[in-house]
Amino acid sequence: MNNLFEIIILEDAFEFLENLDKKHSEKILYNIRKSQIEHNPELFKKLIDEIWEFRTLYQGLQYRFLSFWDKTESENTFVVSTHGIIKKQSKMPLKEIEKAKSLRIEYFEQKKKNNTQ
Repeated sequence: MNNLFEIIILEDAFEFLENLDKKHSEKILYNIRKSQIEHNPELFKKLIDEIWEFRTLYQGLQYRFLSFWDKTESENTFVVSTHGIIKKQSKMPLKEIEKAKSLRIEYFEQKKKNNTQ
């Protein structure tokens, strides 16, 4: 089965996963892998502008991994996960969206820099 996209997990998101209980991080990764093969807004949906979120509800906790698309390569489409949070309110905090946008800008600037070297 072909994946709809490949995943890149940035350092902040990776550190968030590392600091969780193993069963929680495994459930999050399971849902991310599942979203690679099926369109399911319960697992992966657009938040605002170019920012998306991977969604996991596990043992009463709402985990969110903010992400964005990278379609700059002709062979592969990537979803880049910027960072994770435990969501405690109904609306996504604006500061988390702004952080994802900032990390997106940094990612593409670094990618452009690496491609010109």
